[in-house]
Amino acid sequence: MPAPPDPAPAALESLAERVGHRFAAPDLLALALTHRSWCAEHEGSESNERLEFLGDAVLGIVVTDHIYRTCPTLAEGAMAKVRAAVVSAPALAAVAAHLGMGEGLRLGKGEEATGGRAKPSILADALEAVLGAVYLDGGWPDAQRVVLALFDGLIIEAATDPGTQDYKTRLQELVARRFDRPPGYVVEEEGPDHDKLFRARVLVGGVELGVGEGRSKKQAQQAAAQVAWAVVAEGRDEAGEEASEADTLDPVQ
Repeated sequence: MPAPPDPAPAALESLAERVGHRFAAPDLLALALTHRSWCAEHEGSESNERLEFLGDAVLGIVVTDHIYRTCPTLAEGAMAKVRAAVVSAPALAAVAAHLGMGEGLRLGKGEEATGGRAKPSILADALEAVLGAVYLDGGWPDAQRVVLALFDGLIIEAATDPGTQDYKTRLQELVARRFDRPPGYVVEEEGPDHDKLFRARVLVGGVELGVGEGRSKKQAQQAAAQVAWAVVAEGRDEAGEEASEADTLDPVQ
């Protein structure tokens, strides 16, 4: 299957609306979506890696500042754990996936063929690059506004129990509050006994909310739970609400 063409201006504008920023320089958004695999096939083009570097710093300072100002009772160690949960790759990938960022990526043919548009690492990096682009385009006020709009829910949930790194427990408690039901896990494995890879899916009411991989069943379930936790915590849980409605149970407020 041939790779899709570069994102059209209308598609970039639609993504910008979902991100929450109107770009004065739309080329910055296009650059933020340009993976290095695309550059390898287009000599002289620039990848999003420099923007990713900048966006990582912007995200970190906005989240850190917000935690400091809104969580006055948290000690330094607890604040660090909250920040780590919010800016983790699974959390970033979950937010990026909800924004539909994968559809706008510029990928090389090889990366396209191996499902690069859905790879968590590529999505997480692209989101950081987009945040860097927002900062360059609109300055600190716009960058701060966009970051908080996308991540405030995650910060609130992460701050409720910053010492807990067990995302299966976090997710179970959060889903119980929102949907009055426990999450379920489906685990698959592949590879020889000495080099197995486990892939776990989290489902609520039969609807998938997260996928994760690991070298053990436990690692895969934790990775999937972290993705699902980010989806639900940020309020990006339309799938979960659909599952609740399908089973005639309203989400718990």
